[in-house]
Amino acid sequence: MLTGALTLSTTLLVAAAAAPPELGGSLGGRQVFPPNNWWNLDISQAPLDPNSATFITWIGATKQMHPDFGPSPYGIPYVIVSSDQALVRPTWTAYGDESDEGAPGRPLGYPIPEEAKTQANYIEGAVPGGGTSGDRHMLIIDRDNWLLYETGATRWNTMLSRWQANCGAIFDMKTNNRRPETWTSADAAGLAIFPGLVRYDEAYGTAEITHAFRVTVRDTNGYVWPASHTAGSAGGALPMGARLRLKASKNLSSFPAQMQRVFRAMQRYGLIVADNGTDMYVTGTMDSRWNNSVLNPAFHALTAGDFEVVKLGWKPVPPTAPTNVRIIR
Repeated sequence: MLTGALTLSTTLLVAAAAAPPELGGSLGGRQVFPPNNWWNLDISQAPLDPNSATFITWIGATKQMHPDFGPSPYGIPYVIVSSDQALVRPTWTAYGDESDEGAPGRPLGYPIPEEAKTQANYIEGAVPGGGTSGDRHMLIIDRDNWLLYETGATRWNTMLSRWQANCGAIFDMKTNNRRPETWTSADAAGLAIFPGLVRYDEAYGTAEITHAFRVTVRDTNGYVWPASHTAGSAGGALPMGARLRLKASKNLSSFPAQMQRVFRAMQRYGLIVADNGTDMYVTGTMDSRWNNSVLNPAFHALTAGDFEVVKLGWKPVPPTAPTNVRIIR
C-alpha cells in the first residue's frame, strides 16, 4: 500500500511540474494582439504621404531588400513558456526608468528559462547566455497569460550571477496597450518585436499572413504613431513608426508560393520602421527550417523603389456613433 501511495504522489508531482520551454513553439493559431492593433491593420487603402517619393529617394530607390533572418545564428528566436515558469529580475544597464519590472497583476520578474544560460538559440546571436555583442534580443511568450516579455542587450553575467539587459518591456497581447510617450522598449521605436517578425509557420502555412513586419533603415528622424520613442534626428529620414507598403502594382507571380504569401502581407499590412540598422532589412525568426537559397533571391528581387510610404502617423478613423439614437431612461 505504501509503495502505491508513493507512486501516486510521484505521478502527481511530475504532472504539476512546470512545462519545459519551447524554442519557436507553435502559437496554435492564436491571435497576437487584437485584430485592430497597429501591427494587424490593413493599410492597403491608407493614403500616401505627400513626401513618399522623397523618403524613398533618401533610402535609395535601388536599395535591395534583405531578409535579416534565417537558420541559426540569423534572426530573432522566441521561446514559449507556461505560467509556472520561474521569474527572475534582470538588472537594467541603460533604460531602467523606462523598463517594466513585472506584468500587471503578476509577481515581479521575467520568465527566463534556466536553459538560456548554457544553451544556444534562446537569445539573438545564438550565443549561450547572450554573449557581449550584438542586439541580443530575448523574446518570451507566457502562453497561459498571453503575455510577451522582451529584453535587449540580454546577458547572463556569470561573475555576478545575474541576468542583465539594457531594457525590458512587457506586453499584454490581449490588449492594445501602448508604451508611454517617449519610452523605448527592447526595440528603439518602443514597439513590441515579436508581432513584426516573419515567421516560418506563417510563410509556409495555408492562410494569408495578417500583420505587418519590422524593418530597419540606416537612420531615423523622430517618431510617429504607433512608435513612442525616437533614436535619431537625421534630416530627410523616415521617423520611427513610419509605414512602408509594397506597391499593389508589383507582380508577385514569379516568386515561390511562400514568398508570395510574405510579400502579399507587405502589400496589405506593410512594414513598420522599428530601429536604426541597415536600409530595407526585414526581421524574422531564427529557424533551422529557413532556406537561404529561397529567402535571399526573393528578397533581393525587391528594392526600395517597389515601396511607397503611407501617410505618417496614419491610423483608421474610429466609427462614428449614430446621432439619431433615442436613449430610453
